[in-house]
Amino acid sequence: MGGEESLVEKRRRYVERMIAAKKGVDVRFEGAEPRGSGPPNAHGMPSLPVGQRKVENWPVLDLGVLPEISTDQWRLEVTGLVENTVTLDWEALQALPRTEDVSDFHCVTTWSRLECRWVGVRFRDLAELVVPKDAARFVLATGADRDPESRELYTTNLPLERALEPDVLLVHTFEGEPLPPEHGGPVRMITPRLYAWKGAKWIQRIELLAEDQLGFWERRGYSNTAEPWFDDRYSSERA
Repeated sequence: MGGEESLVEKRRRYVERMIAAKKGVDVRFEGAEPRGSGPPNAHGMPSLPVGQRKVENWPVLDLGVLPEISTDQWRLEVTGLVENTVTLDWEALQALPRTEDVSDFHCVTTWSRLECRWVGVRFRDLAELVVPKDAARFVLATGADRDPESRELYTTNLPLERALEPDVLLVHTFEGEPLPPEHGGPVRMITPRLYAWKGAKWIQRIELLAEDQLGFWERRGYSNTAEPWFDDRYSSERA
């Protein structure tokens, strides 16, 4: 690589600078007022979270490698603490209940795209198919993209109760067209009430766990909770 710094390393150092400047905000937000501007969104929060700016385009952020996955090749394994482990192909995904929704997309790098039109499958409908066990408390999602330096697959984590929110979808359609490959097509997860890195692009595996397991960016300094209306971008402590 001729000593050239990787995209992941550059981003990691940026996160460390943000942590040093801000001292972190990984706290529980009970009793705190959500911050932002604009009229209330569908779940009662200000439409533009604190520290965000509205964009009309959809910027692309990734690990620097674009997986090429056709709908014929795509598979999703759902495993872990479930009663019914499944592996879905494209046809099986399309056979699940179809949801059309409009929600917002908030990137940790301070931009938001509002009122995105999605089509996909609710995580909660997928959960009904696999039946989480009583011990299941967390979700670890894995994408097909890898860090070109470490070869580590992209992962991200969230509590099961957050994944079960009604606007968390596995989307395959955006604004009436197939989800673009650069944005995680053929299928990605979206988490409209959390920062967008919590939704894995090119999703290929979902594991339900009893204990939380930090994902790719969470281990590199991003917040584990990722609450946009509390400016909850970076961790106060490195894992």
